[in-house]
Amino acid sequence: MTNANLRGAQLATFGRRKVAPRACIADSKPHLRTFLAEALEDLGFITGECAKAEDFAAALDQHLPDLVVLGSSIGGVEAGRIIEILAERGYAGHVLAISPRESVTSTAIQQMGREFGLSMLPPLQTPFSAGTLHQGVAMLLPPEPVPSPAVDVAEALKAGWLELWYQNKVDLRTLLPCGAEALVRMRHPTWGVVPPAHFIPTDDDQHFRTLSEFVINRTIADWHYLLERHGAIDLSINLPISFLANRDAVHDLCSWMPTHPAFRGLIVEVDAAEVIGNLDLLVEVAKRLRLRNIAIAIDRLGTDWPALMDLATFPFVELKVDRELINGCADDRLKQTVCRRIVELADGYGARTVATGIESRADLTTVHEIGFDVVQGYLLGRPSGLKKFARGAASQPLRLHD
Repeated sequence: MTNANLRGAQLATFGRRKVAPRACIADSKPHLRTFLAEALEDLGFITGECAKAEDFAAALDQHLPDLVVLGSSIGGVEAGRIIEILAERGYAGHVLAISPRESVTSTAIQQMGREFGLSMLPPLQTPFSAGTLHQGVAMLLPPEPVPSPAVDVAEALKAGWLELWYQNKVDLRTLLPCGAEALVRMRHPTWGVVPPAHFIPTDDDQHFRTLSEFVINRTIADWHYLLERHGAIDLSINLPISFLANRDAVHDLCSWMPTHPAFRGLIVEVDAAEVIGNLDLLVEVAKRLRLRNIAIAIDRLGTDWPALMDLATFPFVELKVDRELINGCADDRLKQTVCRRIVELADGYGARTVATGIESRADLTTVHEIGFDVVQGYLLGRPSGLKKFARGAASQPLRLHD
């Protein structure tokens, strides 16, 4: 079967959605290949790697890429040979060349590729941002969302497709990381990384508790992994009210907590709608869990905040304000007013407030002025897999991304 035929088979659809695009990264330096792989995976690609031209033909057969990326450290001769291999195979995908600057070599690669009839994307110069990379490959990304649910969660658990990604929570006064939230993702062999909205089961699904137990145990394992590399990091997870309402499940949760002296506790985030609909239950559960070094945070709190007023006891440690109230708050006085009321409520109970969905410096400045304690959002760092997070997301100085 020719490479073109293989690509045709690869580009089948599931329902109405094209499967995830594939990319093969050719670069001689491992850290650059890793960087490019992570950047492309964040965009939804399934990636493969190749270090030199002599291995490229095998990599091409293995990965069947829609996109070939010629990294900035690949030499002109090596890049030329890769172009020749693509032409010999009748490659029908796209080629993206990355270079530190415009040069005779980079111009020659572009010209050579076009002369061989290859589809050469506009070259990308370093340094580049995630946004620039996205613009360069946007035409390769599937326009339709993943079918919902994309796959049965039991199949995902059995196949080992589920993993946890982590997003920093940042102290607004010091702009230093003060913890991280664990977010479940599926890495499907065909569709790539699938967000939870497309595979999380309903409360009455028999596998919901199993998924919750996976999140708890993987978080604890990841906490030990991070401890060895960066020291103790406070982690948060999301659990449904149905799990916390089950006495046996709560007992298991408590029994799985680390006994390591560096463990400062686990924060369990529960959706505000579930909390407010089950306040008496959650107040009692939260009081019991705090004795076991587990705290409950109220997630996605919005205009329903008045339901939390005048409680005789308030065992919740955090109020996380819904991103719908945070995003664009710099230019919306109504959002600012609601946020101030929530901050005042939390201050009165001695809980901290978290502004989620921070995507602009203007919103960051506004939530600082309002008095939030912690911030979280793409401006301060996107969620990333455990190994990428461990390489620096938990310890490097904060970088703001527009």
